Amino acid sequence: MHNAVHLQVSHWFNAEQDFNLAALRGKIVVLHTFQLLCPGCVVEALPQIKRLEALAIDGLAIVGLHTVFEHHSAMGPEVLAAFLHEYRIFHPVGVDAHRPGIALPVTMEALGLRGTPSLLLLDRQGRERQRFFGSIADLRLGFLVAALLGESSGTLISDAAPPTARPCIDGPCVMDNVT
Repeated sequence: MHNAVHLQVSHWFNAEQDFNLAALRGKIVVLHTFQLLCPGCVVEALPQIKRLEALAIDGLAIVGLHTVFEHHSAMGPEVLAAFLHEYRIFHPVGVDAHRPGIALPVTMEALGLRGTPSLLLLDRQGRERQRFFGSIADLRLGFLVAALLGESSGTLISDAAPPTARPCIDGPCVMDNVT
């Protein structure tokens, strides 16, 4: 699980269109995936990300990935732009790229994500260190972010027994019926 994470994005909001994760090397990155029509994302995950972002922690970057695997026509870029404005989401948010005729977005498939919300913690070298499907407690997230921030370069946190995520209020938006 220590591979560098790469995003395939068709459009960026709150960032230059050539934005990429490599620009954030040297920082801890919280990468959160969501869909604007996912109840668990809107009720739990996005408010948590906003609370984390409000802390303005030096050395921490937050990046969102809108990864749509269902209801494509209802969640286009114009709708997402309004959603980001109304929910006051100011960190970079990319739109996961799609291939014609394939419902599953490119980055979601490449990373093997199970659905939304998902959360990935990346170390200073851009390597995935933790992954969660569903939501996790604020305290757990804070602990993991602090641990990564406290590491000296090149030192890895043990991968043994990663904490488990609890399901969202209505359950995570799972990709069971995607063809």
